Amino acid sequence: MGIQWYPGHMNKARRELASAMPSIDAVIEVLDARLPHSSENPLIASIRKDKPCLRILNKSDLADPAVTSLWLSKMASEAGMAAVALSMKQPGGAKAIPALCKKLAPHRGTVLKPLRILIAGIPNVGKSTLINALSGKKAAKVADEAAVTKMQQQFEIEKGVLLIDTPGITWPKFENEICGYNLAATGAIGKNAMDPVEVAKFAASYVLLNYPDLLRERYGLATLPQEGTELVEQIGRRRGCLKPGGSVDMEKAAGIFLTELRSGKIGRISLEKPEST
Repeated sequence: MGIQWYPGHMNKARRELASAMPSIDAVIEVLDARLPHSSENPLIASIRKDKPCLRILNKSDLADPAVTSLWLSKMASEAGMAAVALSMKQPGGAKAIPALCKKLAPHRGTVLKPLRILIAGIPNVGKSTLINALSGKKAAKVADEAAVTKMQQQFEIEKGVLLIDTPGITWPKFENEICGYNLAATGAIGKNAMDPVEVAKFAASYVLLNYPDLLRERYGLATLPQEGTELVEQIGRRRGCLKPGGSVDMEKAAGIFLTELRSGKIGRISLEKPEST
């Protein structure tokens, strides 16, 4: 099953992003720390060109810290690039971001020459939550679903520093099918563009291979199955997701697994590593 999701308003958002870029001094690209490669939008890179960039690996509290460290090391080696891991559950973590951006564009950042930072990212990576933390108020609408912000917005986060927000955008075609599944597993893809059972099977297979101990502890499974379909079915039986006759309601079971994966209830899980991309 291929996953594609590119609502009509995203094409408008892409044009607005390209139009705004010439007047921008630096770019903040918000990524999901659990899947930095899959959540990196190639459209943003093509529009950004040589503008300096700060990549924020957001939701780092949900990701495997050892894997996040590997990603930060890889990104720090790229020219014109800085990277930092961030969790919105740690108060004050976002306050260091303006200073990091000033280092990328040291010729800006005064009242007469304000530093104009464009913040971009795919849907549901926590961009609006980050903006609210930077501005110290509820300036941007927040929801745990894809494609909430629909228009460009501007905020002064401190004197001489302006933050320009853009709607979260994906790209028209996922060349790598695994990226599509990873994005769907974390909730970055609209519900109408995915089969939750297939996504749950895919994610379950990955977690079985890479984090078996977390599964044993979360679901009380002494013996783990060999593949994702069986794991989703076992979880369904454990949680009472049964149809008349005793068969497992796989859609309900998939919903439970994906909800607990996304919320971190299973544990801190990264869905991709630098060496696998």
